[in-house]
Amino acid sequence: LTLLAGMVRSGSLVFGGGHVVLPLLEPVVVGGDFMSAETFIAGYGAAQAVPGPLLSFSAYLGAVASAYPAGWVGGILALVAIFLPSFLLVWAALPFWATLRARPDAQAALAGVNAAVVGVLLAALYQPVITSAIRGPFDVALALGSFAALHLWRIPPWAVVLLCALIGGFGWSGQ
Repeated sequence: LTLLAGMVRSGSLVFGGGHVVLPLLEPVVVGGDFMSAETFIAGYGAAQAVPGPLLSFSAYLGAVASAYPAGWVGGILALVAIFLPSFLLVWAALPFWATLRARPDAQAALAGVNAAVVGVLLAALYQPVITSAIRGPFDVALALGSFAALHLWRIPPWAVVLLCALIGGFGWSGQ
């Protein structure tokens, strides 16, 4: 129940996309001893490599958790738990959404939340991604090279992921 409660809590606070949920989920699953930080980051990397919403990462977390229910049941329960708050919020807000979104104070509040999301995304980039994935100069070089490949040379993301996997697979890890 602790894992599912953490998923519901995290799903309740997500605004602006799935990456915002990383700093919310990590203390629940890693800090709660459901899995190691390495397993968490591996799942995040896999979720980035496949199409679909990042919140599907929660299914992975539920499936590999060390607590019951794990496996398929844990994955399905975690996925439902993280999406449930969003569905309930939309269902509750639909009757008066047209009126609410026209209000200047509601628009200002959403602008403030959007600004806060940028800070949360930066925090998610640092912890857990940078702190657990960048372990030495080779990792920094690979990250910067990947950034350049994506943003300067416009290489498709799937090709960059494949190339980095091949580089790592051949043992060129600098460790």
